[in-house]
Amino acid sequence: RRLSMPRIDLYHRAACRHLRDGDPIMRTLIDRVGQCELVARRGAFAILCHSIISQQLSIAAAATIYGRFVRLYPTRRLTPASVLASPVASLRAVGLSEQKVRYVLDLAFAFQNGLVQPRRFSKQSNEEIIATLMRIKGIGRWTVEMFLIFSLNRLDVLPVDDLGIRQSAQRWYGLPMPPSPAILRTLAEPWHPYESIACWYLWRARRLPER
Repeated sequence: RRLSMPRIDLYHRAACRHLRDGDPIMRTLIDRVGQCELVARRGAFAILCHSIISQQLSIAAAATIYGRFVRLYPTRRLTPASVLASPVASLRAVGLSEQKVRYVLDLAFAFQNGLVQPRRFSKQSNEEIIATLMRIKGIGRWTVEMFLIFSLNRLDVLPVDDLGIRQSAQRWYGLPMPPSPAILRTLAEPWHPYESIACWYLWRARRLPER
């Protein structure tokens, strides 16, 4: 379920206590990074549109194209109906590739026809949401895992294929190379059920200088 801000803080404190007690490396990262700032982002449709548009682009390029995309709509509020009503030429004109136009329209259709029902997310498991969203063209497992962490604030997501997490784990756990998915799952066993929080710290720890 979506957590309120006070409840998010409560869960984050519990997660940090658990991670500090169970993993000395995590204890170090939590001490150096500080308080977890992971917060829920609302608007599932807009967030997934942004995810599709951002694929294989730099952060700056993705922000520019997404900004143009949003400005196609008078209120700058994305809805499945408004996107489906957009001429393909308009979508191409803001910088979307032909493939991404198809992906965005497929996403809008999935929301419009009820394949995706955000109100049901709170009753669905991570794997159920992953299975549903991966039926949409242009959305893979990693994209849904990011959605689970950053939009729904699911606490127990472990994106084993995320290169940033693997590289950070290699650095902080003194591994000879980025861990394979199997090794990362083993490494993450002490983190359960707060894998998402541990991953957030690994992402942030990539910016930390050596001591």
